[in-house]
Amino acid sequence: MFVEGAAENSSSEIPCESVTESREDTEFPMTEKQRDILEQMTRRTACEKRLWERSEIILLHADGMPKKQIAEETETDIKTVRKWCKRWEESQPNLKNAEEAGEKEISPAEYEKKVAEILGDAPRPGAPPRFSPEQVVHIVAIACEVLDDSDGPVSGRTYKDIAREGVSREIVETISPDSVGRFLREAQVKPHKSRYWLNAKYDDEEQFGEEVRAVCDIYRQASELHKQGTHVVCNDEKTGIQALERCHVTHPAEPGGKPERVEYNYERHGTLCLIANLEVATGRIIAPTISPTRTEDDYARHIGRTIDTDPEAKWIFITDNLNTHQSESLAELVARRCSIGTFLGIKGESGILKSMETRKEFLSDPSHRIHFIYTPKHASWLNQVEIWFSVLSRRLIRRGNFSSTEHLRLRMRKFIDFFNETMAKPFKRTYTGRPLAA
Repeated sequence: MFVEGAAENSSSEIPCESVTESREDTEFPMTEKQRDILEQMTRRTACEKRLWERSEIILLHADGMPKKQIAEETETDIKTVRKWCKRWEESQPNLKNAEEAGEKEISPAEYEKKVAEILGDAPRPGAPPRFSPEQVVHIVAIACEVLDDSDGPVSGRTYKDIAREGVSREIVETISPDSVGRFLREAQVKPHKSRYWLNAKYDDEEQFGEEVRAVCDIYRQASELHKQGTHVVCNDEKTGIQALERCHVTHPAEPGGKPERVEYNYERHGTLCLIANLEVATGRIIAPTISPTRTEDDYARHIGRTIDTDPEAKWIFITDNLNTHQSESLAELVARRCSIGTFLGIKGESGILKSMETRKEFLSDPSHRIHFIYTPKHASWLNQVEIWFSVLSRRLIRRGNFSSTEHLRLRMRKFIDFFNETMAKPFKRTYTGRPLAA
C-alpha cells in the first residue's frame, strides 16, 4: 500500500515539473512585419543556415513554445536558444523605432537588413596580425620592382619568389606565398601581368609638347566647330585585316561554365586595309575605304571622297606622320580643292613638293579650308580613331569567320552601319596635354 501510494504521488507530480513547463516570459515581442521577414528567411533556399536556424528559434518562441522544447525541436543547445531570444528582446526598441519611422525613413529592404544584422554574429577581434603595416608595404614594394637591370635568375617574380625575397632581405622571419598573394590582392597589384608600352620619341621636348597640345586643343573645340560647319576628323589605316575561315564549326557556350570553343586552325583568304574617319564631335565613322592596298593614290582618293560628303565645308584631319599622309598627290588634292593657284614645284627638286617636310608644312597650314594636324611620332594614342579600331577588333574581327575578302568587306560595312546607328557617341577625353594643376 505504501509503495503504490508513493507511486501515485510521484506520477501526479511529473506533469507539473516537465510536461507542462511554463514559459519564462508571458509575452514575447514581435510585430507582424517582423514575423513576415523571419518567415521569409526560413522559406528561402538561399538563406544562410545560421540565419535560418535563428529565425526558426525566434518564431517558435513567439508561437508559445518553451525554450527547452525549442532546443529539442531544433537540436540546439538551450544556452543558444536563450541567447538569441534575449538578443531579440533587447533589439526591439531599435526595431520598433525603425518600423514606426515608416518607408519614408527606411525602405523594406533596409529594415530586413536590420533584422538580419540582429541575427548575425557579433563582431570578433580575431587573431592579432602577424605582419606589421610596414612589413606589408615592403612586401608589396618587392612585387613592384622592375628586374630589367637585375642579375637575378628570373625576369619576373611569383608569390613564392616574393616570399623568399622578403625573408632574404630580413623584412620578415617567415611568410607564405598565400599571405603574399593576399597582400597583393588587397593592394590590387598584379605582378604576373604586363603589357607593351611605346614611349614617345622626340628630340625637342618643347616642340613635342606643343604638338600634343595642338591635338588636344582641337579635340576640345570639336563640338563648337561642328556647330559652325567645320568637320574635325581623326584618320588612319588599319592594315592587314585577315579574312580567316575556321576549318571547323564553333561550339557554343554551355551551362556550367563551359566557354565557347573556337577552332584553332583556319584557312586564310587574303587581307584588306581599312582607311577610317572618326568624326570627333559625333563619334561616327564617315566615308570609310576598304581596299586591298593603301598606296599614296588610295589615300588621296579616300580624302577626296571624304571631302565630297560636304564639299564646301572646312575640314581638319588629325593623322600620323606616315609618308602617304604627306604625299605629292595629297598636296595637289588640297591645293585643287582649296583653289590655290600657286605653283607647287617639282617633287624632289623645288617648291612645296620638294620634300616631306615642305609638303607637311603646306598641308598643315591652318589658313587653308582643308588642312591636317599631325600627331607627334610614336604618339598614336593621341589619335581617337585608334580607340575605334580596338572596338572593331573586339566586336567583329577577333572572333569573326570570313569565307572570303568580299565577305570580310561586307561584314565590316555592316559593323560600321551598326556602330553608327547604335553605339556612336563622342569619346570623353580628359587629357589636355598640360601638367595637372596643383
